[in-house]
Amino acid sequence: MGAKIKGAGTDVIEIEGVKNLKDVSYNVMPDRIETGTFLCMAAMTGGEIVVKGAQPSHITPVLNKLEETGCKLTVEKNEIKLQAPKRLKAVDIKTMPYPGFPTDMQSIFSTALTLSKGTSMIVENLFENRYKYTQELIRMGAKITVEGKTAVIKGVRKLYGASVKATDLRGGAALVMAGIVAKGDTRIENIEYILRGYEGFDKKLKNLGVDIRLI
Repeated sequence: MGAKIKGAGTDVIEIEGVKNLKDVSYNVMPDRIETGTFLCMAAMTGGEIVVKGAQPSHITPVLNKLEETGCKLTVEKNEIKLQAPKRLKAVDIKTMPYPGFPTDMQSIFSTALTLSKGTSMIVENLFENRYKYTQELIRMGAKITVEGKTAVIKGVRKLYGASVKATDLRGGAALVMAGIVAKGDTRIENIEYILRGYEGFDKKLKNLGVDIRLI
């Protein structure tokens, strides 16, 4: 666009003002967390999904962990196909700055692991108080113990519908995931958290066969 900027990749960015910027055509990158969310939903339900318009290289740690759980992945340039096993295997996760395992995928992946075979250990290295959603999952039958920055998840066979509250964006999406597989109805409050981070979330889920509606 004609800007004078230097310092990319360092801890100092220098910008020298110019009189004009020119117009350009630019494609916004796909949302890696939305990609990971839908992949984890399919994994948790034991189903299959094809996510188009994705950028696999942006979520390599997530794809690696999905393969560890037993999922089969077919990765193309802009497309990811996932085939889930009947039951996921437990895995351990440590969140790290990019390009490590993203903290925004921590609650999403942890929720999928609530139905896994075995015990998983999650370590949140980036943010404090990021396990609030676990209390809501426990109300749905999950077995999760949190101590400091570590959460231990013992896989269960079933989750059960309940009235729960979204405490943040990703935790809210995680509760939607749990509600999809839970026995009975799940009612989630504070959905404004979820809707600000996922465009047309309910419509996309309906297209995948989920019985969901906004009230």
